[in-house]
Amino acid sequence: MGAKVDMIAGFRNKDIIILEDEMKAVCDNLILTTDDGSNGNKGFVTDALRQNIENGSNYDLVIAIGPLVMMRAICDMTKKYGIKTIISMNPIMIDGTGMCGGCRLTVGGKTKFACVDGPDFDGHEVDFDEAIKRSRTYFDMEKESTREYNCHLMEGAKNA
Repeated sequence: MGAKVDMIAGFRNKDIIILEDEMKAVCDNLILTTDDGSNGNKGFVTDALRQNIENGSNYDLVIAIGPLVMMRAICDMTKKYGIKTIISMNPIMIDGTGMCGGCRLTVGGKTKFACVDGPDFDGHEVDFDEAIKRSRTYFDMEKESTREYNCHLMEGAKNA
């Protein structure tokens, strides 16, 4: 469609980088970062985005998908540069109708439901403090469930 697309994807380390060929196929410029630098490009996606902007990349739109703290950091940065930013919220969604309220968030001072109003929103209008607090609602129960069912999936990601 003629759009120039830069993709920045971040991983903890090189051992968990996935879909690299698929990402290369759908963008003009792929930047992969790792928290530990094991792929030769240490840093966070925010570092790479900032560097691109400071080096003259003129973005019309940034789309951020990932952990809430990362999306908040991206939005804080792009707001300073006046770049429209869309984020994709992935809270717990129970009924898909908005009636349960599990995916409730505040966007532009108004109550929204990710399951029916989203999941994509203007990142500069999302109340990230509230969203992060709500995302931790079931943290203790999820941790206990992981122990109870002897799930080691996340342990592998931490140690990979």
